Amino acid sequence: MVALSNRLKTYLELVRFEHTLFALPFAYGGMLLAAKGWPGWEIFAWVTLAMVGARTGAMALNRLIDWRIDAANPRTAGRHLPQGLVKPGEVLALAVVGLLALTLAAFNLNPLTAQLLPVAVFFLVGYSYTKRFTWLCHFWLGLTIGAATAGGWIAVTGAFEPALFALWAGTAFWLAGFDILYATQDFKFDRAYGIHSVPARFGIPTALRIAQAAHALTFFFFLLTGLLSGAGGLYFLGVLAVGGVLWYEHRLVRPDDLSKVDQAFFQANVVVSLGMLLFILLDTLA
Repeated sequence: MVALSNRLKTYLELVRFEHTLFALPFAYGGMLLAAKGWPGWEIFAWVTLAMVGARTGAMALNRLIDWRIDAANPRTAGRHLPQGLVKPGEVLALAVVGLLALTLAAFNLNPLTAQLLPVAVFFLVGYSYTKRFTWLCHFWLGLTIGAATAGGWIAVTGAFEPALFALWAGTAFWLAGFDILYATQDFKFDRAYGIHSVPARFGIPTALRIAQAAHALTFFFFLLTGLLSGAGGLYFLGVLAVGGVLWYEHRLVRPDDLSKVDQAFFQANVVVSLGMLLFILLDTLA
């Protein structure tokens, strides 16, 4: 039993399960906004399974596909596959289980979620390859994980709506922006190894400005979401709070001082995602 528990812990560490806190709150936020309140426990459960499955599958595949790159990078050489703590077959099996969970949830929500499943899987799998040929990889990631918002919305309505696209865009630019900040840590390695990223392509000062622009668009699209969905004052108060956190995040990272990238990446962005969910919840239940 102890061995099984330790193995489970290893798998959770492998896929950085705690980072589910980035996308899952936005999936719930899209769900609440679409339902204009609580959509019911059944939809909540399937949305949760879909999100956890999608992220687990995508992250496991990312670790497997990037195994050799991670082994060559001093910052990531200590990860599970390069260290031999897990076998490639285990990681592949974990990815399959995650994608099967996503499939099960999609087919139990509504016809549109089922129809969109192949598109979702294509983007989830494709992200790991984008860094091999384009610096737009950060925006691919944003588009992919931002689709969680769309998934939460469509799970309720079974349809596309203008506010859905605004919330999706805001989430996508938010993710792309902080992924660019995170990539500054690997600036030298990426250039030497031929990995494509915004910092490697444009340099760190320009990359930070691009991340700032992405987060300015995040703020704009979150405001637009509120206007299109008829949200109340608490929602807009939440957007203002998120704007403040994003401003603070960019104060932490400077071209001549990248020592606080991890703090900006994890702490500030967890506050953004959970904060938005809290204000959406308060607004829809008010």
